[in-house]
Amino acid sequence: MFTGLIQALGTMEPLGGDSWQITCVSQPGEVIIQDLAYGDSVAVDGVCLTVEKVLNDGFIATASPETLRRTTLGGKQTQQKYVNLEASLKVGSKIGGHFVMGHVDGIGRLLVAEQTASSWEMTFIASQAIARYIVPKGSIAVNGISLTVASYEPELSQFKVAVIPLTYAETNLRYLVPDSLVNLEGDILGKYVEKFFSSGNPHTTAPDETSIDGITPAFLAEHGYL
Repeated sequence: MFTGLIQALGTMEPLGGDSWQITCVSQPGEVIIQDLAYGDSVAVDGVCLTVEKVLNDGFIATASPETLRRTTLGGKQTQQKYVNLEASLKVGSKIGGHFVMGHVDGIGRLLVAEQTASSWEMTFIASQAIARYIVPKGSIAVNGISLTVASYEPELSQFKVAVIPLTYAETNLRYLVPDSLVNLEGDILGKYVEKFFSSGNPHTTAPDETSIDGITPAFLAEHGYL
């Protein structure tokens, strides 16, 4: 489990087979390396990979063909782009972002990035499978970065995030250009809510309380959410 606060930038290099060498290239990289051990989890552009060997400036991990197919990692060796790195959350550590599982839901695409007086506004498009978990002011992980959804257009499956200068400068968001692909992971809370209501609640018999369509302001108030 991760929090979506990137600790370093790195590069990925194929070693043959399913093995990849991930090398920290930014100054804060030692934050990841200093406590890294065999079997640890590291989020690489939001994809949870297991450390198989620790190196002086990085580590070796396996990224299976399925992982490469479902995420952007498969194209990193040809696109020459940096990857975002975050070590797994330790018990008792601060949670500055939101709970990120490292299980990418799918690939999104940058539509436009605009600089404002105080931030960068970036608009992405997502598939319907991912868009269902996007809500205004909710959380989403983009390349492993915890971001808040500023606005969402469901009819277009587009969402906008405001990226503060610090995040923009210290992650690979600054290297994105229109049509760049990104890994997207929806908030785990939304997935559990969807599962609960699609499966039905065995403790109730009211039909309108076992489907998403039955979630009304009255229902939420009755159950203590409003």
